Amino acid sequence: MRRATLRALLCAAATAAVSIAIAHAQTAVYKPPTAAEWTALAKLPDFSGVWEIGGGGGGRGGGRGGAPAGPQLTPAAEARRKELQARGLQDSETANCLPPGMPGIMGQPYPMEFLLTPGKVTIVIEAYQQVRHIYTDGRALPEDPDPKFHGTSVGRWEGDTLVVETIGFSPLTELARNVPHSGQMRIVERFRLSDPDTMTIETTITDPDVLRAPFTSSRTLRRHRNWTIAEYICEENNRNFLDASGKAGVDLTQPATKK
Repeated sequence: MRRATLRALLCAAATAAVSIAIAHAQTAVYKPPTAAEWTALAKLPDFSGVWEIGGGGGGRGGGRGGAPAGPQLTPAAEARRKELQARGLQDSETANCLPPGMPGIMGQPYPMEFLLTPGKVTIVIEAYQQVRHIYTDGRALPEDPDPKFHGTSVGRWEGDTLVVETIGFSPLTELARNVPHSGQMRIVERFRLSDPDTMTIETTITDPDVLRAPFTSSRTLRRHRNWTIAEYICEENNRNFLDASGKAGVDLTQPATKK
C-alpha cells in the first residue's frame, strides 16, 4: 500500500514537473511581429534613441511637501543603515565591477538607449553594459521570480505614458546607499515625453519591511540624436584599490611606455 502511494506521488510530481517545463517552453516560443503590430507600435510615443540624464528631479517620501527628502525608513532599516554607514568602508559591489542594479542603474550619469519593438521595450545602458527588458506583451508579473539585478519588468501603455512594474531583485543590490531592500521591494516607473527630446521618469519604490511610506523620485532625460552608446568594460584599466583600512584610492601611476 505504501509503495503504491509513493509511486502515485512520484508520478504526480513528475507530471507536474513536465507540465511546468511545457508551460515554460510555450512562453519562451518566439513569434515574429506582424505588420499590424509594427503599425500599432508606430503610433506610440517615440522613445527611441540615446538619452542622457539631465538636472532636476528629487524625491518625496510621503511627506507634506517642502524640500526633497530621502526615503522614510523603518526603525530597523534606519538602524541597519547607520550601522553600515558607521563602518566607513568605501568598498562596495560596484567598486568591484558589479552593476548597481535597480533602481540605482537608472540614475547612473551615463547614456542609455531605448529600443521599441512589438511586445518589448529594451533599454541598453552604457554603464556596465547593462540591458533591461521591459515586456509589454500583456504578460503578468511572475508569482515567484528569480532574483536578478534588474528584477523582472512588465509594462503597459496608459495613453502616452509607459507604466512599468518591476519585482524580484538580487540581494546584492540596494534600495539606496547603505539601505538593503527586502524581498518585497516593488518599483513602479512612469516614462513620459514632456517634449520631443525630453523624457521624465517618475519612480515609486515600496517595501513594507524597509520603508515607512512609498518613496517617489523623478528625473529628466535629454535625447541626443547624434549619439551612440560607447563600450564600458569596468575592469579595463581599472586603477581603483582599497588600503588595509578599507579606504578607497586611485593609482595615478602612468603605464610603462611600450618600446
